Amino acid sequence: MRKYLKDLTNLPGISSREEKIREYIKSKVANKVDEITEDNMGNLLCLIKGKDSSKKLMLDAHMDEVGFMITKINEDGTFGISPVGGVDPRVVKSQRLKIEEKISAVVNSTPIHLEKEIDKVEQYESIKVYVGFSNKEEASKKVHLGDMVTFDTTYYEANNYAVAKAFDDRVGCSIMMDVIDYFFEKGEKPLYDTYFNFATQEETGLRGTGTVASKIQPNFAIVLEGTTAGDNPENTQDKWATHIGNGPVLTFMHSGLVLNQEIFEKIVDTAKKLGINFQYKRRTAGGTDAARLAKTLYGIPAGVISVPCRYIHSPQSIMHLQDYELTYQLVKQLVVNTPF
Repeated sequence: MRKYLKDLTNLPGISSREEKIREYIKSKVANKVDEITEDNMGNLLCLIKGKDSSKKLMLDAHMDEVGFMITKINEDGTFGISPVGGVDPRVVKSQRLKIEEKISAVVNSTPIHLEKEIDKVEQYESIKVYVGFSNKEEASKKVHLGDMVTFDTTYYEANNYAVAKAFDDRVGCSIMMDVIDYFFEKGEKPLYDTYFNFATQEETGLRGTGTVASKIQPNFAIVLEGTTAGDNPENTQDKWATHIGNGPVLTFMHSGLVLNQEIFEKIVDTAKKLGINFQYKRRTAGGTDAARLAKTLYGIPAGVISVPCRYIHSPQSIMHLQDYELTYQLVKQLVVNTPF
């Protein structure tokens, strides 16, 4: 378990540029599933046939991470960037970045003793990315408009925690890969035909999942996410969405969707029967692919299960390893004996 998470988070893959993630996943699971296909949106869809083919279950996790694209090449050889997905510009200053996985860069930051307005809100227009080029002509030979930019962060573990970029949503992808491994190693079948959708472009408008769901028409779905914790030391508990270390997060409502009540209750019941400590997501901002599924065909009922992560959409996100393990155990059981 968790043997894929380090590689998944270290790899780059912003929305519409998930090819490195897709190829990695394919290389690890292709011989373990009954069918594997890609579509025009870049979604990677794997099928494990179940004991009962009268119903279809879809698990969904998105491959893309938040990041940036080069949108300006300045006369002094620096670069301007624009966010792909929701990235607070305040977490970008002074960070190390990678351009197209091969060029190292660093973001500017005004020294505090020169800053006139300490509390002013940063804007992307003020951000400059330095590589070491002397002028625009030199820079344009190596870096181009539209190039992918990601945080330059390396996964590590310490004291039962993991730190990395892109837990949203490589943690969901990793759990789905672990579930595939379970059935392959045990030589068992899930209850129903189970599709594992590694989706694209979630961070820029929930783009990928709907095309897959329209094709396979599942009876129900479970969306797996790495969700915000909000339990920062400076925040009071009433502002926490979740708390790392308190187990998997079950969502009953988020932006644009109230989750299917029957599926929600069955997930809760399963967690209780397994003795898994779980928590509810207490703040309803943000959305998931479940909202897209609700608008697909005649509406596909879905549940959302997440691993709580502190500081998502930043270069350094923190996850408790036990939260990952318990989420995996819950998801695995829901596939082994789907109660919906």
